[in-house]
Amino acid sequence: MRRGRALAFAVLCVACAVGAGTYVYHAMQRSRPTSVSQPPEADGGAVGDTSGTMLLFRSTALDNSYGKLVLAPLNHVRDRRVIASLSCERVDYAHGRGVCLAAARGVFTKYSAIVFDQEFRTLFTLALAGAPSRVRVSADGAYAGVTVFVSGHDYVADFSTVTSIIDLQRGEYVVPDFERLTVWKGTERFEAADRNFWGVTFRNQPDTFYATVGSGGQTYLVEGSVGAHSAKLLRDGVECPSLSPDNTRVAFKQRTTQGIGPVRWRLSVLDVPTLEDRPLSETRSVDDQAAWLDDARIMYALPNAESGSAEMTTWVIDADGAGSPRMLVPQSYSTVVWRP
Repeated sequence: MRRGRALAFAVLCVACAVGAGTYVYHAMQRSRPTSVSQPPEADGGAVGDTSGTMLLFRSTALDNSYGKLVLAPLNHVRDRRVIASLSCERVDYAHGRGVCLAAARGVFTKYSAIVFDQEFRTLFTLALAGAPSRVRVSADGAYAGVTVFVSGHDYVADFSTVTSIIDLQRGEYVVPDFERLTVWKGTERFEAADRNFWGVTFRNQPDTFYATVGSGGQTYLVEGSVGAHSAKLLRDGVECPSLSPDNTRVAFKQRTTQGIGPVRWRLSVLDVPTLEDRPLSETRSVDDQAAWLDDARIMYALPNAESGSAEMTTWVIDADGAGSPRMLVPQSYSTVVWRP
């Protein structure tokens, strides 16, 4: 009887072990991130006729994809491929290099810039001084401009930023803080004690960048050189510039309110040679660094008014000021064009 009971107990243990192993195997299979090496083909019929174009964005869907990167075809954005290994606050990508601004939240939240390749493998990780705000990668994948908040988390209250440039091939800061730049206003140095920099964008020659500097309640567009560690003021009233692919225009947000009250911005486009600007047909307040879908269209994010939650929606508008805003990608933020 003892042998029979022992044998029965052993059989029961083996059965439990097999069952547990089967459960773990299937759980691991379900938790694996979906591959992005073979994205679904576009079927046409969405925004525009840009067949084959892919979009990379941060999911704001209120499910287990929230905060994760998603890669999807422009003309069929609901067929999403989630990159589960990377969760980001902001993201940008160009020419085989991407930058994910990440937050590891806890008792003491830590922020980092994760540099990844086209296979979404982490190449470098750099510590950030504060909460992620903006990131932009140069068209050749050489540099990234990163802005973080170091006190205050919006533009309504007093705030301070740190803006840096990262060498994406070596994984190191080449401009650790824009405060170290020599900035010129005409023939005089611009050395205001309260100056803040944010919203970098690069020309096709990546040594040249544009950014915003704020001081005394005013904002200015600056043009600078990475190698020379210097910049010059071009004109006022420009925030979060974003250069078009052909480098002839800058999309930006222009403040439309003064004094006390909620801050509002109007999305506008500036002509680089003349520095003249025109507002676009989007009349809602846009607090974002816009990105160019192509030379004719601009993408930007707005909160989802219907859900009243953390969900965001990416919209698209014509850069010539004509047409009406169209929804591009629901439940998305920090949307950029993915060009392998």
